[in-house]
Amino acid sequence: MSIDATTMADFYATRHGVMAARQIRARLGVLWPDATGLDVLGLGYAAPYVRLWREQAARCVMITPAQMGAARWPASRPNASAAAEEDCLPLADVSIDRLLLIHGLEHAESARRMLREAWRVLRPEGRMIVVVPNRASLWAYLERTPFGHGQPYSAAQLGRLLAGSLFRVERRDVALLIPPLGFGKDLSTADLLERLGRRAMPQLGGVVVAEAVKDVAGVIPLMQGRRRLVLARSG
Repeated sequence: MSIDATTMADFYATRHGVMAARQIRARLGVLWPDATGLDVLGLGYAAPYVRLWREQAARCVMITPAQMGAARWPASRPNASAAAEEDCLPLADVSIDRLLLIHGLEHAESARRMLREAWRVLRPEGRMIVVVPNRASLWAYLERTPFGHGQPYSAAQLGRLLAGSLFRVERRDVALLIPPLGFGKDLSTADLLERLGRRAMPQLGGVVVAEAVKDVAGVIPLMQGRRRLVLARSG
């Protein structure tokens, strides 16, 4: 089952949503501590997360898939958000340095087409973080949070999907080790439970996180093959 951007926004306005965003942002901040001067794209529903780099980035934009509807951008900032088809982003080729894909891949009508579009807009040295619900976690099965909607993935499944879309995973992580049962809504308690969970049961994190880079070399044989096919048809 998919979920729309308004429902996402309503969840993140709750204390439970604030806690979840806090734990995921902490892991994103470890992976990308600095985005000074970079062009950053949040794809999916990224409003609670792009704030990490908004003050540093040269450009920070957010795009939600059209089927999810428009996402609200913080009122204190200029409007830099849009809705677009997941396989037709309104961005030039190789125009993005950092791409955060969250609350997007699990809801995609075609995950591979979405990833190919992400590949297109990333610069050769660009990096992407993908965050998806963890198939092994309780979070993936409780529909009262956004993580209980769409297609969950294991770390291995996500890795294979990214490799098949010409991305190379360089770092893996998890977040949301707190049970999604109302525990840990107090932020200090939530932080403690998250740390304990990372030590004791990291495989049960509510989300799987993967940082990937473009596999530019991997596309060369494909392009050569297409060129030979075109020449054969022309003759």
